[in-house]
Amino acid sequence: MTLPAAPVERIVSEKIILGVDPGTQIAGYGVIRVQNGQMSLLQYGVIHLSKYSTHELKLKKLFDRAIQLIDEHTPDEMAIEDPFFGKNVQAMLKLGRAQGVVMAAALSRGIPIVEYSPRRVKQSVTGNGNAAKEQVAHMVGHLLQADLDPEFFDATDALAIAVCHHFHENAIPGARSSGKKTKKGAWSAFVNENPNRLK
Repeated sequence: MTLPAAPVERIVSEKIILGVDPGTQIAGYGVIRVQNGQMSLLQYGVIHLSKYSTHELKLKKLFDRAIQLIDEHTPDEMAIEDPFFGKNVQAMLKLGRAQGVVMAAALSRGIPIVEYSPRRVKQSVTGNGNAAKEQVAHMVGHLLQADLDPEFFDATDALAIAVCHHFHENAIPGARSSGKKTKKGAWSAFVNENPNRLK
């Protein structure tokens, strides 16, 4: 006697992506859900850091808020803006520290990190690597079918980073993604293997 096959449950593909635009005065964040290829907005906003008196306190508050967002939304991946090179070395160092604490927050929860350059994000979202923030915000709102506050450019930039990551994760098969992935534990492994490079 042959028993009837059990009904096959349809597997729903879902991913939550946390996008972060780190900063030393204002940091932006955006959380999106991708379900069966469709993006939707979960949350976005800014973290105001200028009110804190020292750089160390700003970093602590940034780390604490990043942990809070991760614990609240349990993202599958974090997408973050790649460090840029500028003429102001002091500003670059402070921005690098801000990026570092956000990455540390993700790594402490085992969240993989992917980095994208500002130009790549703009290119992915608007088709123009030199697009203005207003253009990016408008296009992100259109893609997410959400009415976004145009004054929160740090937040809409963070959403753009998350959207960019989704687009690159779903690139044409065989195409090489330009995002640089930091797999779970890879950064901590690098730190352990190269302690002299971080002094």
